[in-house]
Amino acid sequence: MDQDNLKRLRERYGQALGGEMFDPKFKAVAESQFASGDRRKWPFADVATFLGARYRPEAPDLPDFGGLDFALIGVPMDLGVTNRAGSRFGPRAVRAVERVGPYEHVLGRAPLTLAKFADVGDVPMRSRFSLESCHEDIEAFMNRVVASGVVPLSVGGDHSISLPILKAVGKRRPVGMLHIDAHCDTGGPYEGSKFHHGGPFRQAVLDGVLDPQRVIQIGIRGGAEYLWEFSYDSGMTVIHAEEFAAMGVEAVIAKARAVLGDGPTYVSFDVDSLDPGFAPGTGTPEVGGLTPREALAILRGCDGIDVVGADVVEVAPNYDATNVTAQCGAQVLFTQASMAVEAKRRRA
Repeated sequence: MDQDNLKRLRERYGQALGGEMFDPKFKAVAESQFASGDRRKWPFADVATFLGARYRPEAPDLPDFGGLDFALIGVPMDLGVTNRAGSRFGPRAVRAVERVGPYEHVLGRAPLTLAKFADVGDVPMRSRFSLESCHEDIEAFMNRVVASGVVPLSVGGDHSISLPILKAVGKRRPVGMLHIDAHCDTGGPYEGSKFHHGGPFRQAVLDGVLDPQRVIQIGIRGGAEYLWEFSYDSGMTVIHAEEFAAMGVEAVIAKARAVLGDGPTYVSFDVDSLDPGFAPGTGTPEVGGLTPREALAILRGCDGIDVVGADVVEVAPNYDATNVTAQCGAQVLFTQASMAVEAKRRRA
């Protein structure tokens, strides 16, 4: 053993407390987490919030949304599902996940220390029975968020919630989209409804709030391929799970960045993009999917795009006794928050 190195380590760390760091980057994060050198908030204590953020339920009633930069928002609505229900419990499950963050080690930042984040609670909806009125309520709420200059980071709920959110974030100009999913979700109306979770992005394009030529859909697979004609006809870029494996993650990231460019971009993550071996708690599982590491690599590789909103959807915890699906959803939400902070810094 190098005795000089051992002496140096003993001098520096022999009496140091767990929260004492010496590298300036680590020290800044530690100082935001620890009090008195070795005490920090218990992750299992107090009311659960997204990413352990402050709880600000009064913020939506304030004219400037309480001065927030980013609002973490629950959207517990799953009236648009075509298969198994249960993602209405997704926000609670993701909030209950402890110990996500504070440091995004690949991107090298602690997002909740770099901007004003808060969990503002759930979107209030008038009816638990009417899909259409729920969409109206989500859109109205998100319009207020966006009008206040706040970036919405949402947890659903089924994927139909992305349509009213896109109608808010794309109201002034169409946005592009980084979409990670097993399904393209560009189907048409079924059984009298165009608001189901299999068609939000067709409708968003037709409503003029989503630019299809700036949309990339990654991880697509399964027997519903014949329903996604609109993706190809409209100019969306589709990368199937099998193509992802052949291309490799770096090539997929390069393609995504080329498609998305520098314009405003929404990030939508459906947890069924992951193979059900990693995320069984979802309504429409499809075997042969991405790993959590691959999904996070895509997001991290797209850091620097102009994120104007993001969501995590289709976490249905009643199909997952291990809670790993919610864990994946929470980690993705944290990485989306890290991307959003960087986008805000670049816009400043």
